[in-house]
Amino acid sequence: MDVQNVLKQAISNALVKLDLQKIDQIEFSHPVYEQHGDYAVNIAMTIFAKSLPCRQAGKIQNVKSPREVARVIVENLQKNEDLKKIVSKIEIAGPGFINFWLSEEYLITSLIHIIEVKKGIGKFDSYKDKKVMVEYTDPNPFKEFHIGHLFSNIVGESLARLFEASGAIVKRACYQGDVGMHVAKAVWGMKKKLASERLTLDKLAEKPLIERQHFLGQSYALGAKAYEENEELKKEIEQLNKKIYELNADIKELYETGRKWSLEYFETIYKRLGTKFDYYYFEREAGERGLAFIKENLKKGVFSKSEGAVVFEGKKYGLHTRVFINKLGLPTYEAKDLGLAPTKYEDFPYDLSFIVTGNEVNEYFKVVFKALELINPDLVKKTKHVGHGMVRLPSGKMSSRTGNVLTGEWLLDETKHNMIAYIKESDKIQESDKGYVAEITTIGAVKYFLLKSGIGKDTIFDFKESLSFEGNSGPYLQYTYARARSVLRKSKIQNPKLQINPKSKIQSSKLTPEEFAILRTLHRFPEVVLEAGKNLAPNVICTYLFDLAQKFNLFYQKIPILNTKEEERNFRLQLTKATSQVIKNGLHLLGIGVLEKM
Repeated sequence: MDVQNVLKQAISNALVKLDLQKIDQIEFSHPVYEQHGDYAVNIAMTIFAKSLPCRQAGKIQNVKSPREVARVIVENLQKNEDLKKIVSKIEIAGPGFINFWLSEEYLITSLIHIIEVKKGIGKFDSYKDKKVMVEYTDPNPFKEFHIGHLFSNIVGESLARLFEASGAIVKRACYQGDVGMHVAKAVWGMKKKLASERLTLDKLAEKPLIERQHFLGQSYALGAKAYEENEELKKEIEQLNKKIYELNADIKELYETGRKWSLEYFETIYKRLGTKFDYYYFEREAGERGLAFIKENLKKGVFSKSEGAVVFEGKKYGLHTRVFINKLGLPTYEAKDLGLAPTKYEDFPYDLSFIVTGNEVNEYFKVVFKALELINPDLVKKTKHVGHGMVRLPSGKMSSRTGNVLTGEWLLDETKHNMIAYIKESDKIQESDKGYVAEITTIGAVKYFLLKSGIGKDTIFDFKESLSFEGNSGPYLQYTYARARSVLRKSKIQNPKLQINPKSKIQSSKLTPEEFAILRTLHRFPEVVLEAGKNLAPNVICTYLFDLAQKFNLFYQKIPILNTKEEERNFRLQLTKATSQVIKNGLHLLGIGVLEKM
């Protein structure tokens, strides 16, 4: 049951009966302090703020304050028999807020529903049968998989799971830059490094994949430095770029081998992060299609020639002008993105397509989308760009041009190194399990830290905070889940015949404040998932899960679960089971796994 919809309908019915103007947007909030209720609405203040004729209409004539409007509405709501089934109390607070308290019977019914539905709790049909493509990660072969790619993967995977929870048919896509100046710089650097280190491709192929990837990253840094500092070498690299587009025999083997190694390496990271892509797209193919589009629409006036290049004059639309075909006749990033959109649509005729990247290219996408709008207005309406923030360490921003790039794998490995040291002395974890536990909690630590503050914000990664088993962190939530599962296992050991019977209810008057606090939080999980999906905000789920975990751990510390009367024990085990299920479902939406034992 969607509580907010029930409350909205009850209020709308009350306004009709009071001959008041219909209010289309009725927004609810959760009071900061639980003693003020489960929901609050400021509808009375909205009505009072309307024009004087509205206030003199119907049955609230001559009211002098929002509280008087609220009183009349509440009197009507209290006569609503359907509302009485889920609401135990309605009161007026402050200048005219109307506060609602959910009944214990409804909350217990919601608890039973969670236990029965299990994995299904938090799933909706708001996007039922809608086709959604989410493009994310987008690393470039020949370059390092840096922290920005890691952040994009974490954000994109979570959004994909949120859309799946909303009933959508989701396809995951990864778009990779296998041509362009960065490739030319890397291939140029490969040739120089192979010569200076007296290596052949065959000898290099014998090295572990991670070493080959580092070689490619160092080659790119070498080429980027040469391109920026030496005009002659710059021209040489630009000519090499053209050869790569043409797959010239002189560099074909070097190019294709380096590309293959990069893509193999990226797959090891995707597997570690729990991502499987349905489609892989590459700039070489997208660029060819983009070139054809631009040449076709150059005749129609969408693009124009400028100093030997082809540009889109964005200034006509309040944007900036960008080059789509350079002076060498090669497609730029803009042209490739223009060619990618219809290619994706042909593969998967989506209703919505989301592109997840760092927010430093927000303005870039405005120009690309405007050009696409002039060519294919229907397609651009289906396409959205999601810009996430930058990840930094206290030492400053990363750079792949200097060779001092902070890779995504480095962040994962460094976090894992710290995690291993943290759990090394634990006597609760089997020695043989510590490596596995460290890996799962490491992924949880990094993903949760990067998602919890909101995907549009820059963040400075804090190892200590991300690894904490006591603060607002992934490991804290994973530990809370494992603790709940441990209680459930112990209940079976102590009494193998014990059945956690959700139909066996406890008298609500016997509930402790700690139990009631969990009940009032559990029922909100579906609406939290709905809000997170609607606003593309995984951080909403993070905030909710942390709050639930805190309440469960307080309950665990203060209230006996197993050593109590049968009726109380059964109910408390229901709370424990439902809490573990909601935490597991919530972490799944963040792309985070759980551990049954820690």
